[in-house]
Amino acid sequence: MSTTAPFPPLENGGFPHAPPNAPQVRARWRRYLGVACMRLNGWRIAGNLPDIPKFVMIVAPHTSNWDFLRGILAYLALQLDTTWLAKHSVFVWPIGALARRFGGMAIDRSRGGNIVRACVAEFARRETMSLTITPEGTRSRVKEWKLGFYYIASEAKVPILPVALNYPARQVMILPPFFPSGDADADLPKIKALFSSTMARHPENF
Repeated sequence: MSTTAPFPPLENGGFPHAPPNAPQVRARWRRYLGVACMRLNGWRIAGNLPDIPKFVMIVAPHTSNWDFLRGILAYLALQLDTTWLAKHSVFVWPIGALARRFGGMAIDRSRGGNIVRACVAEFARRETMSLTITPEGTRSRVKEWKLGFYYIASEAKVPILPVALNYPARQVMILPPFFPSGDADADLPKIKALFSSTMARHPENF
C-alpha cells in the first residue's frame, strides 16, 4: 500500500501542544519527560491532535515492540488522556498496574462484540474520551485489519484519528481525522491507504 496522505507539518519544533478541547491530562511532568525522551531518540511529532473532545485513534504500522515506546512517549509529550486496549497477557505484575494507571485496558479478543458495546457506552458516558487501538492487532503480518475500531467510531459517532509511526523519518505522524460513513467496505481501503510498509520498523510485517 502507498501513502496518499500529505505529510503533516512539524509544530513547535516537532513537539506541539494539544489544543484546548482535545482529551488531555494537565501534568507538566508528562510533557517534560515525553519531550526529553523523544529528543534523546531523535524522534518528533508531525501534526497535532484535533481540537475535538472525542475520537478513536488508530496507530499503525505495528510491527515491533518498539512501537509501544514511540507511542507512549508521544502520549506523554502531548499530555494526552487516552484509553488503550491490549491483550490481557500484557497486564502482568508489575507492568500491569503501571499500564492501567496510564489508561491501559485489558481485553479478551474472544469477546469482541462485548468490547465494541462497552467502548460505545463509555463514549456516551464521558464528556471527553480518546480510545487508542492498533488495528492490525499483532506485530506479525496480517491480511486483514480488525474492524473493532471502525464499528466503535461509527456507532459512537466520533471520528477516527490515524497516527502513523514513521521510522525512517523518526516521526509520530498525526493525520487528519477520518469521519466514518458507516460503510466499512468503502472506508477501510481509504484508511489503510494512509499507511505504508516503508514507514514500519519491519516493513515485511506490514
